[in-house]
Amino acid sequence: MAGTVFFSVTMSLDGFMAPEAVPAEDAFSPEKQDDPGVRRWNSKWSQLQAWVFPLRWFRENLKLGEGGEEGLDNDTVRATFERTGASVMGKRMFDLGERAWPEEAPFHTPVFVVTHEKRDPWERPGGTTFHFVNDGIESALDRAREAAGDRDVRIAGGGETIQEYLDAGLVEEFSVALAPVLFGTGVRLFDRVDPDRLTLTQFRSEASTRVTHLTYKVGQR
Repeated sequence: MAGTVFFSVTMSLDGFMAPEAVPAEDAFSPEKQDDPGVRRWNSKWSQLQAWVFPLRWFRENLKLGEGGEEGLDNDTVRATFERTGASVMGKRMFDLGERAWPEEAPFHTPVFVVTHEKRDPWERPGGTTFHFVNDGIESALDRAREAAGDRDVRIAGGGETIQEYLDAGLVEEFSVALAPVLFGTGVRLFDRVDPDRLTLTQFRSEASTRVTHLTYKVGQR
């Protein structure tokens, strides 16, 4: 039986899932870290994701050392990882991650990158292999479903890719970790989604001291 297609993101209180975009080659370039745009991007991104950094599972998965916090947030992040049999992402997310992820990339499953770039699969230590898909989001999802088996497929990001899958009616469930930060500008989670095509049913709401986890089933009108 096929698993669920879902996404799971952190969102600011005013509805943004990422700061304004900066060139991928600048975001983690040592030479660009003093650039005002890059500093602003890194600061906002760090504020948004601050709830994740202390977690025991996050630290273990990225091999940042022993210890870390347990509890609701840690359990939520671990469960998201454990349910995922394959991931799909866009080219921008891959470009950013290729510069930032450790050698043992943190997915440990097949990842399908939607891109126009033709490239051989890129295998990393620890079980992550990136496959580059040149014929659209549905083809990438079909390949991810096959790779995942009876586990779930996560649309990992970024924002534009998540919006494409939502608007195409291909997402069945999503979770938002609502963080107590305000961005004012940036990448909105639902900017390009046609609200007349989707229905949402909230079926879980859990709050920690740092974020509120909201989970929805997605239906089609």
